[in-house]
Order: sequence, then structure tokens, then C-alpha cells
Amino acid sequence: MKLILFIAFVLFVTINAKKLDEKYSWMELDFAWPSEEVKQEAIKSGRYVESHNLPLGLEVWKDKMFITVPRWKSGVASSLNYFKINDEKSPVLIPYPSWEANQLPETEQTTDANYGGGRTDAKEAEKAGNLLEMNNETIISTFRIRADDCDRLWVMDSGLADILGSPKQWAPNSIAVFDLNTDKLIRRFIIPEDQVKEDSFIANIIIDTQASDCSNAFAYLPDLGSYAVIVYDFKNDRSYRVKHNFFHFDPLQGDLTVGGVNFQWTDGVFGMALGKPINEHGDRTVYFHALASTKEFSVSNTVLKNETFATSGDSYYAYSLLGDRGTKSQATAEFYDDKTDVIFYTQINRDAVGCWNIKKPYTPENQGLVDSDSHTLVFPNDLKVDDKGNLYVLSDRMPLFIYKNLEPEVNYRIMTGKTEEVIVGTPCENEV
Repeated sequence: MKLILFIAFVLFVTINAKKLDEKYSWMELDFAWPSEEVKQEAIKSGRYVESHNLPLGLEVWKDKMFITVPRWKSGVASSLNYFKINDEKSPVLIPYPSWEANQLPETEQTTDANYGGGRTDAKEAEKAGNLLEMNNETIISTFRIRADDCDRLWVMDSGLADILGSPKQWAPNSIAVFDLNTDKLIRRFIIPEDQVKEDSFIANIIIDTQASDCSNAFAYLPDLGSYAVIVYDFKNDRSYRVKHNFFHFDPLQGDLTVGGVNFQWTDGVFGMALGKPINEHGDRTVYFHALASTKEFSVSNTVLKNETFATSGDSYYAYSLLGDRGTKSQATAEFYDDKTDVIFYTQINRDAVGCWNIKKPYTPENQGLVDSDSHTLVFPNDLKVDDKGNLYVLSDRMPLFIYKNLEPEVNYRIMTGKTEEVIVGTPCENEV
């Protein structure tokens, strides 16, 4: 009788569990071109190659959905874009802050490169001067972005174009901060050369600030290629490089298979999530993990914000191992939702989105499965939770884009669901 009741309960939970819904989808991205003539000329010249435009990062601010399109290959129309959140299924992307800010010189054209290798197989980048000296608002290539509580959009710009083909460094790695109410650039910070190493690859940015003190802001930039975190102090307009053993990848967890494509990555510290402030000073926990790993770590933001302590060996024991997610649970992005006390994270090796309630021990048994789908969630690359409790997940089949070719079908999706609903029936659900 108990077994029957248990089975009935499992069936009830399964049937009533709310999964992610497909909100937006694209076969190919299109943009709000100044005119049809400009678009056709870009196609003719190779400055726009539809199949080379892959969406990667997302952010939500009020009624705008921001989408990044890194310049993995040549022919990317615009790297930083947005569209208005509405019922349109395949929105056209609008360059941000403008068309002009997202344009490279006329010399940037499609290459004859054989796009068959990954990031670590790419050639050494050719330096091409500094476009920022011509227009400080220029956005060359960005992977992930973040809007903060002070209505600012923080953009990590790698300055690197045609990464997988004939790489060209159009500008140094930098942080651009925009006022979202005016769409004007507030500041551009160039990351010092001595903080960017030969293997550096910065593809994420996390902002630590509160609306009550907007000048007291810090940006954390995980360097997945050289295993460090660059910390930017907004008030003092300076940055420093923090190293720790926990920022490295796990050599046993770098073998991945996505969409039938097998590959090996050595990506270190990547995903980061900020917990809830515990006092008026904004002290909070920073959760983080390497991409090629299944373990989760944490450190107090008071450590990262203290340059002297963070850059000394004395800080080693300030970091903690929280636990392991379990087999094949490698993740890219993660995000903490303060309404549910749950961290949501991607699961790229499982075509899935997972979750963990921070009130529980970090064990495989306490990891929840929000959704898994070998069609709509092939390589969930980024996710965010907005202030209304909506979870947004962007999937883009990126390994197929990098190592093979995408099929002429819907390849890019944004899935969504209410955080309180998608954790029902999972270990992430809060106990009454």
C-alpha cells in the first residue's frame, strides 16, 4: 500500500511540475538594420553572415531583453543588442547603444577560415590598434553582461573579433558601463595589460552593489583561461587580479558530449552567483565553479573586495568547498534567486537546468532537475532571474556551431518559467 501511495505521489508531482516554456526562438538572428540596402550590402561584402551570428548571453531590465552575439566568426552584425519583451516569437535584435557603436572598420570582412576548432585551437590574435580611441562607446565582442540595481548595464568587452578564424584584437579587454535610462556611456575601464595573461579568456561579469550606494560597486570577472578572477573597484576605478587553486578546472571533468559532438575543454572558474546581503554593508557569499568541474565553492565578498588580503596567500583558507553536484553536471552560468533561496544553473552535459536550495547541504541528492530536453535545451549557455521571479534560459547549441555546422532549423531558444513553480517537486522546493 505504501508503495502504491509513493508511486501515486511521484506521478502527481511529475504531472503537476511546471517545466520551462519556449518564449523565443530563431533559426537565424536578424537585426534592425538602418535600411534593407545596408543589410544587402553587408551580406554582399561578407560583413553579415547569418549563420555566424550565435546568441550567447542574456540580461533583463524592465521591458528589455539584452542579447549578446560574440564575434566567434567574422560576419557578426552587432555584438550587443536588445529587443522589447513581447509576444513576438522571433524578435529582431536592435544594436545597443547604437548601430555605430557596434560596427567594425570596413576592413573586417568574412574570412576563408576553416572554422573547425575550438577556442584553444585558435591562432594568436593580430593586434589592430585601438578602436576605442576613435569611439569610446564601441562594443567589439561581448559574451555576458549584467544589469545592476542602479540601472546600469555592465559589459565585458573582449575587444577580440573572428576568434575562431583569423583573430584580430581591435581593442584591449575592457569594461563598459552604460546608464540604462539614458543609454549613455558612464565609464570605460581598460583592464591593465599585466592582469591579462597569454591564456586569458574572460566571458562573464558579475556585479556586486546595492541601490543604496551605487558608487560602492565591484565587478568580478572570472578568467576561465588563466584561472583567476579580476576584481574591478568602481569607486576607485582600479582593478586587481586574484588567484586561488579553486579557480582551476578538474582534469577528470573536461570531457564533454553535447548534441552528439564530443570535445574536451579546460575552462576554469566561470559561473558565479551572489547570495543575499546579510547586513547593511552588503556583505554576502559569492558562489562559484569552474566549467570543467562538478564542484561548487564559495567565498565571502569581503575577501574579494579587500585587495591586500585577496591578493595575499593569507586568503587561501577563506575559500570553502561546498560539495559536488554529481556525474556529468558541468555548468556554465548560475544565478541566485532571493525569492526562493535557490541557485539555478545550467547543465551543459545533460541538456538541462538544475537547482540547489542554499539552505541544504551541497550534495548530489539535493540537486534538483528543473527541466531537461535534448531538443530545446541543447547547450543551455546563460540564464538569469528577473525581479518578478521569471527564470530565463538561453540555449544555443554552441558546440555544434564551433566544431561542426548548425542545421537549417530552430537552433536558438529562450525558455522561461516562474522560479516558484519550476522547483515544485524537486529537492530545491522550500519545506513548509
